[in-house]
Amino acid sequence: MLDLKLLQRQPDLLAKALADRHSGLDIQEFLALDARRRNLLTQVEGLKQQRNAASTKVAELKRKGEDAAALLAESTALADRIKELDGETAQAKAEVEAWLMRVPNLPDTSVPVGKDETENVEVSRWGTPPVFDFPPREHGELGVALDGLDFERAARLTGSRFVVMRGWAARLERALVNFFLDQHTRHEDYIEVCPPYMVNRATMTGTGQLPKFEEDLFKLRENDYYLIPTAEVPLTNLHAGEVLDETDLPRAYCAATPCFRSEAGSAGKDTRGIIRMHQFTKVEMVRFSHPEDSFNQLEILRGHACRLLEMLELPYRVITLCTGDMGFSAAKTYDLEVWLPAQNTYREISSCSNCTDFQARRAGIRFKPKGGKAAYLHTLNGSGLPTGRTIAALLENGQQKDGSVRLPKALAPYMNGVECIEPRNGNGKQNRT
Repeated sequence: MLDLKLLQRQPDLLAKALADRHSGLDIQEFLALDARRRNLLTQVEGLKQQRNAASTKVAELKRKGEDAAALLAESTALADRIKELDGETAQAKAEVEAWLMRVPNLPDTSVPVGKDETENVEVSRWGTPPVFDFPPREHGELGVALDGLDFERAARLTGSRFVVMRGWAARLERALVNFFLDQHTRHEDYIEVCPPYMVNRATMTGTGQLPKFEEDLFKLRENDYYLIPTAEVPLTNLHAGEVLDETDLPRAYCAATPCFRSEAGSAGKDTRGIIRMHQFTKVEMVRFSHPEDSFNQLEILRGHACRLLEMLELPYRVITLCTGDMGFSAAKTYDLEVWLPAQNTYREISSCSNCTDFQARRAGIRFKPKGGKAAYLHTLNGSGLPTGRTIAALLENGQQKDGSVRLPKALAPYMNGVECIEPRNGNGKQNRT
């Protein structure tokens, strides 16, 4: 949520942001709603002053033994009207707040202005995409051929966009989770958390998933609980309604959780493989920052995600999302895109965002500066990393002509020394080296 006072003082700032983000919201609608709210407040305050004056006059008449019936009737009428206007004012306030809940964060001035993903700006690249002397196979095909990914049985168990991982694939998923968490907690400053996988409406609202993206969520039928789409939701809300000490910043958390997404509106996109699933595992990074340090913290966060890809020897590029492609809560976002040889392109594997005070206002998260008043802190989040898309990248980049897949050396300690996934031999057993 944005600062109401800022929008009242600088409506042109909001108008430009809404236009740059192609939000479809009209600033005039906000100005009309807010003008009505303020007009009602002015009326109520004026009537309350009249009622107070009438009450004073009634008391004075009674002391003098004079008739106060007319003034008492006037006071009663004023009280009734005030009660009526209080209801209208509360409704007007709710309408303003509901409108603000639909407004995305203001883009930082460093964000390129653009309409969609075609106008994102590449920042850097790392690694060289592999060159094969054979046609590279798609990761889903490789995973099935190596007997690690089973889409058919998953479809029977649940439906489309689910997968059963078994054998080496299940072990690889577990290895990646442990590898990611170890890097974040042993070599960086994150505190590991195991949060609930279901959260309530207030928690979803705090990070911006509600009310705008309700159709993308899985909701429990008999409770006002939602399955989390990412650990960003519970991690960011860990301090909802709290005031942290300035000396506690920056504070960092990470968590490995399943993520559940309905993928509403993505029909026909990435239906093959494990790029876009209804359920997947991801390690999430969340940072709480002093406002003056948050963009520096964004660079740190991005560096943590980049380091994982480099340790896994996966070629990637970094892009800055333009205003028309950024997420709802973000003021600035870097996407990390990993190379997928079978698609001959880079695909998103991590998104690192500075949400400034947008989520903190919605969730009521503040900090107390030394000698100053409590203020809203800044929140940041990033993928570090999703296991499914990482497995896809490892399979496609590590594939060999004989159908085997070489794994990066960094994973060997987590894979019990296995460095290569090989096809089954004549006995039906999988060779491992």
